Parts: sequence; structure tokens; C-alpha cells
Amino acid sequence: MAYSQGRAVVPPVGELLFEDPPADVHIKYGYVRGDGYYVIKVASGFYQNPQLGLPSSNGLMLLFSRHTGVLEAVLLDEGHLTDVRTAAAGAVAARYLAPREPGCIGIIGSGIQAALQLANLARVTSCRKVLVWGRNPDRVAAWREQFANGEFDVAAAADIDTLVDRCRLIVTTTPATAPLLEAVHAGTHITAVGADAPHKQELAPSVLAAADIVAVDSLSQSDSRGEVYRAVDAGELGRGAAVELGRIVSGELPGRTRREQITVADLTGVATQDIEIARAVYEETVHAH
Repeated sequence: MAYSQGRAVVPPVGELLFEDPPADVHIKYGYVRGDGYYVIKVASGFYQNPQLGLPSSNGLMLLFSRHTGVLEAVLLDEGHLTDVRTAAAGAVAARYLAPREPGCIGIIGSGIQAALQLANLARVTSCRKVLVWGRNPDRVAAWREQFANGEFDVAAAADIDTLVDRCRLIVTTTPATAPLLEAVHAGTHITAVGADAPHKQELAPSVLAAADIVAVDSLSQSDSRGEVYRAVDAGELGRGAAVELGRIVSGELPGRTRREQITVADLTGVATQDIEIARAVYEETVHAH
């Protein structure tokens, strides 16, 4: 809401892209007016790391006093806070846009973000049936083990078409560079979080063209990255078709109003999320000691 209401100062995202091995690094920074801090965040994704026994995500957050410029804290979270705030944003999107009874939750991807997205959905939907699909069957099996004794009933989908047929709440969490979802059924909500760089894409442009609501976390960022960027570039979506999620959260614009609507949340990650999670963690730590 702060971002969409103009209460945040957030410059364009800094970005480094690598080819061998494939990787990307994002630098996000800014401050929310009224806060006592500004934050610089570096987050990376090195997607062959799991083959080396390392997580694909890494990074840190630097928290400075907005009044003096003094460095107050180095949060060496190795990408964890970015993962947490991204999953929290997915739950916010689902709260306002997903159907109340999706029948089954579909998760595309089998990494850390996929697991966090599902865990956060427990707060906003009563649905506990889950289908998961990933390219690597061994990773899917290991991912399912995380929820084996939990509140979710998780099964592996044989293919994406099966997942699309059964699920009306779908979350895509991959670094794909070509569309994984080509079409969805009426009444489906999709939260897409993977396409945080210009070369990434998880949804076919036709999916966005068919949607009744297309929400983004940042309209300015959707000019250069994300599913909206790719759909506009393909000529399938008008530039004015997307709205910011913050305007839906504030009640300025409606979220889902009919069961049969198709809705899409295209989340590329906004620095206000990093600013507020860094502030919250730092202040909690200070108070605890």
C-alpha cells in the first residue's frame, strides 16, 4: 500500500546477469517516508548451485539510519529474508484474488520458494489438497517430504496439464525462460513470482490476455520485467491493463468479485518489502537484547 500510495522512494532495480553458469543478481534499495532507515539489498540466484549441494539463493541486506547515514546492521540472511517476503506477498495476492474454494492448490516448482509459498497459503485459504510439478522428479519427491507429516496433502502431478485441470489456485516459482502455463480454466488464480528478470517467463501471454484482473506489485517494474512485460511485448496485453496490488489491498480497486474470474498476480518484488522486513527483523533483535 505504501508503494502504491507514493509513500516510498524506490529507484529502478540494479541488475547483473550471468550466462556461465546461468545466474542473476538484483540490487534493490530505497526507503519508506516516515521510517527511520533506508535499506540496500543484494539478492542472487545461481541456478546450478543445487547440483553442488548449495542453495540457489544468496544475498544480504544493509540497514542504514536515514537521519545520519550510519550503518546500523548487516543482515547476512543469505537470501532468506527475500524468500520470506516473496512468499508473504504471494499470500497477500491470494487473499484478495484467489477463489475461496480452489479445490486444489497447484505449485509449479520444487525449491525453497515453492515450499514457502505453500506454507504461507495456509493463512489465507482453507484448502489443504496440493499438486506439485517440477522438472526433476527427485527434487519433487524431496520437496513433498517436507510436508509429509504436516497439514497439507501433497501429491505429485504427472504433468502441468493435470495440475491446471485440478487446481484453481496456482503458484509458479521457477526461473523458466519460456512459458510453462499456456492456458487455465475459468475461476483460476495464478500467482507468478519467477519472472523477476527480463529474460524470464512462466506464463504464455495468452494467459494474461484472458484474465479479468492482472495485478502487479509495481507498474514501473512491469515495464522491463515480469509476465506483464512479456505479454505487452508480444502484443497480447495493453499497457494499461494491469493494476497495482497495493491499490487492491487498500480497497481503492476491487479484487476477485466473481467465482468464474481468471486472475493473475505478477510479482517481481519491490524494495518496500525488503525495507520493511529488514526494519522489522532489526527492531525485533534490538528489543530482544
